[in-house]
Amino acid sequence: MATVINTFDHLFLHEGISGRQAYIQTVDAAKKMIADTMREMKEPYCGESPASIEAMIRGMKLASLEGEDLQDVLKDVEKLLLHSIHVNHKTCIAHLHCPPLLPALAAEMVISASNQSMDSWDQSSAATYLEEEMIQWLCRRLGLENHSDGTFTSGGTQSNYMGLLLARDEFCDKQWNWNVQKKGLPPDASRLRILCSKAAHFTVKKSASQLGLGEDAVIQVETDSFHRLSLQDLRKKLRTFKSENLLPFALVGTCGTTDFGSIDPLGKMAESAQENGLWFHVDAAYGGALILSRNEFHKLQGIEKADSITVDFHKLFYQPISCGAFFLKEKRNFKYLNYHADYLNPEEDEQEGLLHLVNKSVQTTRRFDALKLFMSLRSVGLEPFGRMIDHTIELAAQTSKQMQQLGGFKVINPNPEMNAIVFRYEHPEAMDHCKLNREIHRAMLHSGQAVLAKTNHRGNTYLKFTLINPRTTIADINALLLKISELGNWILRNGGQLNEQQDTSRASYY
Repeated sequence: MATVINTFDHLFLHEGISGRQAYIQTVDAAKKMIADTMREMKEPYCGESPASIEAMIRGMKLASLEGEDLQDVLKDVEKLLLHSIHVNHKTCIAHLHCPPLLPALAAEMVISASNQSMDSWDQSSAATYLEEEMIQWLCRRLGLENHSDGTFTSGGTQSNYMGLLLARDEFCDKQWNWNVQKKGLPPDASRLRILCSKAAHFTVKKSASQLGLGEDAVIQVETDSFHRLSLQDLRKKLRTFKSENLLPFALVGTCGTTDFGSIDPLGKMAESAQENGLWFHVDAAYGGALILSRNEFHKLQGIEKADSITVDFHKLFYQPISCGAFFLKEKRNFKYLNYHADYLNPEEDEQEGLLHLVNKSVQTTRRFDALKLFMSLRSVGLEPFGRMIDHTIELAAQTSKQMQQLGGFKVINPNPEMNAIVFRYEHPEAMDHCKLNREIHRAMLHSGQAVLAKTNHRGNTYLKFTLINPRTTIADINALLLKISELGNWILRNGGQLNEQQDTSRASYY
């Protein structure tokens, strides 16, 4: 019988010399390509139109019959990077889309190479315990008590969903002795209501729709002049529920709204939740990073009273996507997620004290994302971390002040609570400021000079700076404000809009 020769060793990392050498060569090639590409990416975006990038991608070969040299593949990957958003650039300031820390990038290499799966102990062993230690450390930073717990998640969407899922199931259990896991929704489920501010993240409504309650179960509370939940309107709506025989079961507070970075009055909301028997969930996907801030930590007062908390690490903790966490004040409430599979997390393992993290998650297979945060906190240090966050918040305050001094800029949140500024450029000759700012947004992107956000406030178009990059300085912002002013004037002088050739050619607009 002919001997079959294994020709696959060079494709995998393993204990043999061929696997180790192949891994080093592969990583070195990728490292060089990334570093060389970063040298070429001098602007936050290449300026190409969506259609031209789509055509480029459609022209790429997606697979090969017998394999090809990695260097040839990396040439196409380089094209992808050159036509991608350069999130590390100092004027890429549109979204809560952070530049990742170098220790976290190193951690990604370890995570991918070891490929631990965080569902069962026999797929993650040491990683299981490190994640648990990180969760407990974070619980203490948030001010939660000893019986708190949590789990790493893919981000705010999943964490908010988990908070409302557990809130729903706990309420049904207490109110009707009803097990939603086994029986589905109870007959009176149409009476259930969730309260949040009008500025809360869209995933509150999305979660309600996925939980079988429907978007109409979410009642939005008015906001005050600082875009925070109005306690007066909250009390009014709670009185209305009683008269209409409705059953509010959850109150969602936002710690860092997407547009304005506003922080709801968490302490007062916690009191109201307790008085009315509501589960208090705090969406701190954005603002949770203030646990590391020296100057702004006080803004989190009241978060320790929450029943559940969302925190994202791929925002102001500067971690690569995806990396978030969900926290529970009472770890016993994870029982509403618990399922046992004989092959994965049998009940006898739990009785013997073996830890399977799948018992705390809506995910099964899950990455070892805790390692990224561990390596970052150790390598960077808590004090520098805090200084980075504080710098971005101070930069937002400086930016707002500068806009008001320059004139021509209307700032919606002149005293920013976090590091987001919502504004627009206004000119006395402009007939339509919404159209003007849409053109500015488009021109800045397709000239490659800056990636700004565009949003809507009370039916009008505004621009937004999300200043989460600690490398961005007030000098960078001043130069950008000058460009926006000049561009706005240029657009007005040339008929109020850019033509197609100017929009796609990255021409000088001044």
